[in-house]
Formats: sequence, C-alpha cells, structure tokens
Amino acid sequence: MSLRDPLHCRGILSDMDGVWFIGDSAIPGAVSALARIRACSLPIRFVTNTTTRLRSELAARMQSMGLDIPADEIIHSPQATVLHLRARGATSCHLMVHDNIRSMFDEFSTASKPDTVVVGEVEGGWNYDQMNEAFRLITEGADLVAMHKGRYWQVADGLTLDIGAFVAGLEYATGKVATVVGKPSATMFEMALADMGVRPEDAVMVGDDVNSDIGGAQAAGVAGVLVKTGKYRDALVASSGVSPTLVVDSIESFAERLQASAGH
Repeated sequence: MSLRDPLHCRGILSDMDGVWFIGDSAIPGAVSALARIRACSLPIRFVTNTTTRLRSELAARMQSMGLDIPADEIIHSPQATVLHLRARGATSCHLMVHDNIRSMFDEFSTASKPDTVVVGEVEGGWNYDQMNEAFRLITEGADLVAMHKGRYWQVADGLTLDIGAFVAGLEYATGKVATVVGKPSATMFEMALADMGVRPEDAVMVGDDVNSDIGGAQAAGVAGVLVKTGKYRDALVASSGVSPTLVVDSIESFAERLQASAGH
C-alpha cells in the first residue's frame, strides 16, 4: 500500500520534463521549489523516460536552467535498460536507439540474428523499413525490450506521439509482449527507491503523466502527486482510471506544502 499522506514522506521521486521544465525553459517556480525540497533534507531521484541523452547531459541541461541537479540523482530509461539486459544475460542486440546513447550498449554485440531487439527513440524519426526489420527479427526469435511505453509527451507546441505507439505496433504484429523497462514499469521506481534506501510506502512520486508517472508509481506502492503542468490535461486524467494521491498546480505548489508540513 502506498503512503497515505504524500506530504509526510522520507524520499521523493520526480519526473523531469513537464514537471521542472518544458523545452529549454524552467517552469515558473521550479528553481525555488528545488531549494525548498533541499531545505527539507529529503533524498530525491529524478526518474525519466528520456531516451536520447546521457545522464551527464541531462544534468547539464537542468543546470543551464538554474536547477542544480547532479547526474547521480538521475535515473533514466537507457541506464535501466542496460542493467536489465545484463541481468537477463543478453549478448547481442538490434538497437533502435538514438545515436547519442548508442555507446551505452557497446558491451552487447550486433548479430544478424540478435537475441534482443531494443526499442528507444530513433535518430531522425521512424520509418517503415526500420519497423519491418525489427518485426522480422522478433518473428525469428528475438525478444522485444522497450525503454518505455509512453503514449505522448509535451513539447513547446503541444503534445507529441511517443514511442509507445511503435512498441504497441510491434507487439500487435508479432504477437509478442514487450518487456518494458521505463515508466510505468515497476523496474524504474524500484531502482530509484533502492538508490535512495527508501521503502515504497515512505516515498512519493511527482509527475505530469497520470498513466506512466502516477499510475506506475501507485502500482509499485508509491504515492502519486500529479502536477497540472507539462502534459497534464483534465480530459486525459478523467479518462485514465487513475486516482492520484494528490493533485497540485505545480512543483512549486508541492514544494511549498511539503516544506510547510515539515515545519521548515
């Protein structure tokens, strides 16, 4: 069972894009929100499905917006995917990943008949030939591993389709169910909790995605705080079937309430 009161927690998990920033700009109040959370002396890990950047690059990007977040506080889906592949004993992979993170998978060889197809974000966009190649490899016996199965995300001009649509397409065509590593899978939440040394019932997840962030966290036993920034839409929340533990206007609002609750 997840925490009953998310304002009395011992550790915080948080999404990044849509909660702390959109595009290249910090969300209003985000910088002061981080200072408030730091003042509460609570451990925090930033759990993100971003598939195109190294953790060091994500940290540098946050710091450029005035958000002092070190790389070792970030848990992202490519890192989690590598750990998952090691644990399952994968040796050869067909990579549908962004060129920027390809080096993370150097320990896994390429082969004409790989044991695993890994789906992340594709450099330059998706096309039929890429999907068809993956389809054939999977039907020939390769496992399907997805960095995440997000439906959509927020960019400067609105919502945009995420990789979950392509993962679902491969599942439909091959009849195989993908192993999903990133949110809403419990894998990401468990990894971040272990890194903080905090139990699920003592933690809270803050996010703008009612399905991946809030629904995923609650399924892992973590309370879910939904912010009304980023990809938040009233209609999407209403149709999700997910009941957030708490809904707040922004990360600033959550931080203010958290600090007040802690008596700082």
